[in-house]
Amino acid sequence: MAAFFFCFLIFPFNMLTIQLHNLIFYGHHGVHAEEQLTANGFEVNLEVSYDEKGSAFNQLSDTIDYVALYKIVKDDMRVVAPLMEKVCETVIDKIKKQFPVVSEISISIKKLNAPIGNFQGNVGVSLKKKFD
Repeated sequence: MAAFFFCFLIFPFNMLTIQLHNLIFYGHHGVHAEEQLTANGFEVNLEVSYDEKGSAFNQLSDTIDYVALYKIVKDDMRVVAPLMEKVCETVIDKIKKQFPVVSEISISIKKLNAPIGNFQGNVGVSLKKKFD
């Protein structure tokens, strides 16, 4: 006789995601000395999700302000860091601190002109964190 076990996971059913895509910044992030002297272009994509819990969405306080999210990204892109991974981590930490209701944050940063000889394209990193 076969035994069947069912496992039910509880997930929020009404996740809302605020998206900021294709944000362009110029900064001095990189481990090479020339990268810290010459600004490089960076493209940032950010997604911030939370359980909307039946909000009426009649006013800004019913959601997460994308202007506030943009300011966090913009301010952190101005701070020189050797690795894009550090910028991702800092942005996520600040967003979670300012908006505790957030359950998931995903950020990607692309360096648009990587210092690699005979290279066409871009390089980047992505970091995704989920919170209880």
